[in-house]
Parts: sequence; structure tokens; C-alpha cells
Amino acid sequence: MTTRTLLLADGTSYTGEAFGADRQVRAEVVFTTGMTGYQETLTDQSYNGQIVTFSYPLIGNTGINRDDMESLFPTTAGVVCREYPRLASNWRNRVSLDQFLKVHDIPGLAGIDTRALVRRLRTEGVMKGVLVGPDADLENELESLRSAELPTDQVARVSTRTAYPSPLGGHSVVLFDFGLKHSILRELARRGCAVTVVPHTISAERVRALAPDGIMLSNGPGDPKSLDGVEQVIRDLQEDYPIFGICLGHQLLCLANGADTYKLPFGHRGFNHPVKDLRSGRIDFTSQNHGFAVDPESIPGTELEITQIEINDGTVEGVRHSRLPAISVQYHPDAAAGPHDAEHIFDDFIDLMDAHRQAGPAPRDMSAPVLQRGAVPRSLMPATEGNN
Repeated sequence: MTTRTLLLADGTSYTGEAFGADRQVRAEVVFTTGMTGYQETLTDQSYNGQIVTFSYPLIGNTGINRDDMESLFPTTAGVVCREYPRLASNWRNRVSLDQFLKVHDIPGLAGIDTRALVRRLRTEGVMKGVLVGPDADLENELESLRSAELPTDQVARVSTRTAYPSPLGGHSVVLFDFGLKHSILRELARRGCAVTVVPHTISAERVRALAPDGIMLSNGPGDPKSLDGVEQVIRDLQEDYPIFGICLGHQLLCLANGADTYKLPFGHRGFNHPVKDLRSGRIDFTSQNHGFAVDPESIPGTELEITQIEINDGTVEGVRHSRLPAISVQYHPDAAAGPHDAEHIFDDFIDLMDAHRQAGPAPRDMSAPVLQRGAVPRSLMPATEGNN
């Protein structure tokens, strides 16, 4: 057995068993509360460059399969868990978690008190950390860790470099790739959409050349304010096309419309976050993975309206534009892994595209809300019995 230590920037250290790749990494340490879906978590590009701590004690018991990948290659920096099994048991299993991490050069740490680690991160906030081997000088490593600057180009690392299409379907959707999950593509395919995935650096002119019915802004890692030029592209395109943002895409839509964002103390990562729709009163349990949020105090004075909030801490979970067909949510309605309560948001996006198509092009100085000119998104309708 080889040991490995997680050293945090506050000087706290946790020593346990090493598994996965044999290398040292320095990254932000975060935690997720999901009881299932470790494979989806590890391949979610929103975790790019982060050391992920699993609060659920047993990780890897069903191994890794070909079907539950949210991206082709994981870019998580490291994995921390209480226990991982030497043998995985599931009919879909192809490789063990240990083998999977070795192939993708990701170190793991097991056998530590993850409850204590999660409590520290909840109390002190997420912080920098480094995974080191048994011979490391912790005093020197701590000094280097505290002075280190972590990368801020996470989206550039995970976004596609060339556009690519999906099979033809009904609505034509241009999907900005900020680190998208494959489950977003699956939800759009289920609704008959023909999706073209484009790089996050694409210009508004090139998007227009694709003649989409609607535009999606995907999830992704990092600080939304670190992306240069994207806000202006969104401001330009939202005047002509329905827009739907998820997670990082939600934050970017809000920034493009004059709102502000801030970093949460320890973020929302897990599959049990209750979200309330302020119009219908409906409550959905949602999958979430983000370290930044939209400042509710920055919404007044913009053309945005808050539509949903997180019940636990009141953070902004959804907005709509009062004049244009644009909506966004902070959580992952594509769910995987997690509850499927909020899948109806994709139907709302379809409704927006239908309404926009029926209404035809509108002058840019129109004052009437687009939603009054077409179908009302389903989640904004009053709640009915059996729908709560």
C-alpha cells in the first residue's frame, strides 16, 4: 500500500491510501454530496481542474461503463473518497475506478475521514490543495501552495475547437460548448432537435450563418467573468433568437444583461438541491455543480426577472428576459446523474422556439414581451393538481 496526502492551503492535511495515477497535482478542492453518479461527476467538464471530494463513503463499486460518460475524457484534477473497492460488480462494468484514473492520469486518495474534510470546506470555504506522495516536505509544499496561482482558462481547455453537427431533426439549435455534458445533447435529441455544437469563441456572424431556431449556452467550469467577448456575442444574438442557458450559460446570460456574479463559499455540488418556481410554486429537486452564482441584488434595473430560487440558501436558480425569448437556469435539468424533476425546462425552450417561429421576426425596439406573443412555457403556467 502506498500512501498519499491531501494538503490544504490552511495547513490541514489528510493522509490515506493512494490509488489512480502516481503523480502530484495542485488544484481547488471541492466536494459533492451525490450518493450515486460518480462516473458522471468525474466526466463532467464543469469539474475541470478540481480535486473532487465525494461525501458518499463508497465510490467505484459498480466500476466504469461506456454509457454513463458525460464527456469523452475526464479532466478532473484528482479524486478523494472514504473507500474505493478493489473489485467492481456490475454487468456494464468495463474497468475499475482505479484503472480508469490511471489511464487518464488522475490521482486518487482514499481512507481518510471525508466527513471531516467536507465539514472544513463547508466552514472555511473551498480552497487550494495539493495531493503529494509520502516523501513530500509538507512545509515546503504548503508555502508553494499558498503562493500558487491556479489556472483560469478552464473553458478554453474543455470547449470544442471546431463545430460539429448532430443528425438532422426538427428545431435547429446552436449549442455553445463551454464544457457541455452529453446529457444535454440527449435531452435535445429526445425532442427532435438538430444540434450544432460550436466553440465558445465563435462569432455572432458565424452563428447567424447557421440559421438556428434557437441557441443554447451550456454548462462549464470556472469563473464566468474570465471569458472575454462572450457577453457581447450573447447580447447580439439574444435580439434575434430564443436563448436557453444552463449553469455557466445561465451566469453568462445574466452578465450579458447587466447582472453580476460572485463566488459561493463552498458551491452547490450534488443531486438533492430543492428549487422553487416563484410563479407556479412548483418545487423540483435538482442536480447542481457550480462555484459561482448570480447576485440577486444586481437583477433590479436590468431586463431580467428572477423565476426560481434555491430553497436552502435563496440563491438565484432561474431567470427570464422580460422583453426577449431568453431563459436560463443555474441547475442541470438534464439531470444525469440525479433527479429528473426539472426536465420540463427543455420543453420550455421548445415552446420559446415555436412561439418565436410563429411570431416571425420582430423589430429590435419592440416593447411587448415575446412570451405574450406566443405559447407560454409550461413551467411558468400555474401549478395544477398532481403537478407539485
